[in-house]
Amino acid sequence: MSAEKHKVVYICDACGAETPKWEGRCPACKQWNSLAEVRRGRTTGTAWLGEADGAVRELAVVSADEQPRIVVSSTEVNRVLGGGLVPGSVVLIAGDPGIGKSTVLLRLAADLASSGGGALYVSGEESAAQIKMRAERLGISGEGLFLTAATDVDAILDHLERRRPAVVLVDSIQTVYDDSISSGAGAASQVRECTRRLMQWAKASETPMVLSGHVTKGGDIAGPRVLEHMVDVVLYMEGDPVSSWRLLRTVKNRFGSANEIGVFEMTQSGLLDVVDPSKALLSERRTGSVGSSIVAVMEGNRPLLAEVQALTAPSSLPTPRRVATGIEFNRLLVICAVLSRRAGIALSNQDVVVNVAGGLRVSEPAADLGVALAIASSFRNAPLESDMVAIGELGLSGEVRTVPQLHRRAVEAARLGLTRCLLPRDSGREELPAELDVRTVDTLADAIRAAIPRESDRSVGDLGPGN
Repeated sequence: MSAEKHKVVYICDACGAETPKWEGRCPACKQWNSLAEVRRGRTTGTAWLGEADGAVRELAVVSADEQPRIVVSSTEVNRVLGGGLVPGSVVLIAGDPGIGKSTVLLRLAADLASSGGGALYVSGEESAAQIKMRAERLGISGEGLFLTAATDVDAILDHLERRRPAVVLVDSIQTVYDDSISSGAGAASQVRECTRRLMQWAKASETPMVLSGHVTKGGDIAGPRVLEHMVDVVLYMEGDPVSSWRLLRTVKNRFGSANEIGVFEMTQSGLLDVVDPSKALLSERRTGSVGSSIVAVMEGNRPLLAEVQALTAPSSLPTPRRVATGIEFNRLLVICAVLSRRAGIALSNQDVVVNVAGGLRVSEPAADLGVALAIASSFRNAPLESDMVAIGELGLSGEVRTVPQLHRRAVEAARLGLTRCLLPRDSGREELPAELDVRTVDTLADAIRAAIPRESDRSVGDLGPGN
């Protein structure tokens, strides 16, 4: 009779694929001996969704009232969460070792511990004494914050049932294991099943849960990608190890906008909110620097100004090197090709290094024009105008194309005191701030002529037709 209450499945530790019977080789990723046995209750799969009775409801009668959010003290964390924690939501925070994930979790626990019911911090990597040392450094008293070093998912669920905390934090999900699974902690089958059971409890009790996750050498969350599909919110913590800046980026959010970022500064007392990220990212920019340009990018609903630095140097290699930090490598190759072919900037014998200052990662094409101008500035050894922002996407024929939300980008530039703006010809000027001197261009060659002063210190790479 008890055998009928459980369903036996086999989950691949390499890719997370599920199969109803054991096989020597995973049918999905073709790995040998990677299937682990998992015993799963037949009736618990969808009970947490709140429709345990299987009732069918018409969409027209379903209430669309927004769920109340739990607001924390950090405005940047509230931003990336879409306004705060949603009751019953499961949030996953991933990042490199030492980037600050545990600091964020402890700060969240301290904020929510006093909200009533307390907070339960499940640590599988640190002792209570180690957590206390970090709490004292962050100025956290610890009242209402309860700790446990349990890593067995059954023991964790037992603590949750008895204490009923207001928020649960697990650091990290890769240390939690289920005795019913033959593989060790951290395996894909363990991560998937433990997350499923913890999420089932969070949804049923409407308690927010925050998990931290390890990342692989490639920067992906350790374990199968199914973990990212299961949770409600996925946040990545980024930052240069030698810099104090930290970025908390939303890559998935079922309750708000994705691609939002929160900007923090790592200090002795923990992570502090950066109130004006654009100003902070440009704070160390030197006026008149060669190979430096300002770009305006959109991160979710927030316009940000960032400095792009470029350096060109004669290459001693048969194939010149291209180094990209903060932008996509393939995008840099396209920009270099357009510069060489359409704008007369001969880069075939030049090493090109591009960096986005402050550890920001730029992914949208609106920064293309600024990157190209920074490279041209370095190649011609002539600085760009220090109070100019460049906004535009580059086409393969050398044309400069318009980008969305130009008004918001231009307003941010004007707020920080920039007076010149280089835009595509088709952008229109009726909604742009009056204090900006707007210059429009059709092609990249036109943009370089408009942005780089004629009195260049280096007369190489004179702009021609580029054909």
